[in-house]
Amino acid sequence: MPFGEYPYTIDDKGRVVMPPAFRDFVEDGMILTRGMEGCLYVFPLSSWRRVEEQLEGLPLTDADSRAFVRFFYSGASKARLDNQSRVSVPQTLRAFAGLEGDVIVAGAPGRLEFWAPARWEAAITAVQDHPPKPDLLANFVA
Repeated sequence: MPFGEYPYTIDDKGRVVMPPAFRDFVEDGMILTRGMEGCLYVFPLSSWRRVEEQLEGLPLTDADSRAFVRFFYSGASKARLDNQSRVSVPQTLRAFAGLEGDVIVAGAPGRLEFWAPARWEAAITAVQDHPPKPDLLANFVA
């Protein structure tokens, strides 16, 4: 499982160096797509099929499900690390996530996240200021 957070920079061609701790996780390729709270999600190809199955399982007759699938799936882009361990982030995804200059590359269960630093700080501060409800954490800490 990838964990940790690493500050990096996105270059003028939209490339981000993948932190060494995460390279094995995405070595066979990855899918970048829109994430929640204005970040990008990066799924290894090996787990993307499970994500697709979840999306395919949403009811086509439900407007909220269709909207979420449209948001999540239409932004998806396949990528690989180049010889210098960089991943190229498409312009549409960079614009969505506000990625220019500094970038936070963070681990999460089953995926990575790319964040603009100000959004990352706001997301972390929000959790500190308003922790999850105790029932969400009931089984988390034994």
